[in-house]
Amino acid sequence: MPMILHWSPRSPYARKVMIAAHELGLVDRIACLHTDVAIGRPNRDLMANNPLSKIPTLVLEDGTVLVDSGVIVEYLDSLAGGRLVPASGAGRWATLSRQALANGLIDVLNLWRNERSKPPQQQSAEWLSAFAEKTAATVDRFERSAGALGAGEFSIDHIALGCALAYADFRFSDLNWRERRPALTAWYDAFSERPSARATRPFE
Repeated sequence: MPMILHWSPRSPYARKVMIAAHELGLVDRIACLHTDVAIGRPNRDLMANNPLSKIPTLVLEDGTVLVDSGVIVEYLDSLAGGRLVPASGAGRWATLSRQALANGLIDVLNLWRNERSKPPQQQSAEWLSAFAEKTAATVDRFERSAGALGAGEFSIDHIALGCALAYADFRFSDLNWRERRPALTAWYDAFSERPSARATRPFE
C-alpha cells in the first residue's frame, strides 16, 4: 500500500510535499487524496487523521499519521538518505529558519486573502495594511538573500520560498512582488523551471 497524502492542487503547503517527493524520487510511493479544507468548514473525514482539519496530512503504510509540511518533507528526506534538510550545524538552522520565514509568508498571504474575501464593510483597513507591510518586508528580506539561495544546494527552504511566491502569483495577481526585486525574480524563474516545480503547478 502506498502512503496517502491528503492534498489539494491549490495548497502551497501540500505542494511543498509533492515537490520534495519529485526531487527525492518518491512520487510513486504516494497516493494523493484530494481533500478540501476551509477555516470555517471542518472536514470531518480528514479529522479522523488530523483533528486540525489541515493539509497536508500524510498517512504512512503502517497507519502512522504525520502532520505539517515541514515534518512530512523531513520524513521523506529521511527515506531518501537526507538531501533536502541539513542534518546538523549552522547550515541546518539557517535552512530551517528560511523555511519558517517562507512558511510565515504563506500564512500572511492566507490571512490577507481571507480578509479581502469579506464584504468591504467587514474588512479591517488596519489588518489589510499590516498584511501588505509584512508581505513586502518578507519579500525584501528574500531579495537580499537571493544570491546566497541561488548559490546553495537545493533544499527545503528553496521549496518553501518557491511555493510562497507561486501562491502570491496564484492568489494575488495585483501584488506585483517582482517590482524592484530583480535578484529574487531571477531566482524564482529558475526555480519555476525545475521539473518538480513544473509538475506541481497550482491549479483550480
